[in-house]
Amino acid sequence: MNVIPISASAGIIGFESPAAEYSQLAFDLDELLIEHPSSTFIGRACGDSMQGVGIFDGDLLIVDRHVTVSNHDVIVANLNGEFVCKLLDTQRRLLVSANESIQPVQINDFDTFSIEGVVIRSIRCHRPSHLLSFN
Repeated sequence: MNVIPISASAGIIGFESPAAEYSQLAFDLDELLIEHPSSTFIGRACGDSMQGVGIFDGDLLIVDRHVTVSNHDVIVANLNGEFVCKLLDTQRRLLVSANESIQPVQINDFDTFSIEGVVIRSIRCHRPSHLLSFN
């Protein structure tokens, strides 16, 4: 993969020529984004409840089932048959949104709850791709 070392800030007027200099990296995007290929899946975020941690509606979530869950990790879980993406408060047994307008959800003993994996990366696509049409 070729990487062009350009720092782009929002207020710039022009770019130095990308052909001026580039570096060859010794890895590909799979290696960068996925740590445990056999235990990783990709999902799509829905809604605005995780915007506070930079996950927006339609973003791709790279979810690793191999990673040990820690307090305040962003996780994908199955709560009573519904997949959710939330911050996990292990000490208070809460699923917490990263949007202050959404109240935390208590995980009760009578709930059907399973952690599907830890969100280790998220990807925002700025243009649609035919490869991502989840129907």
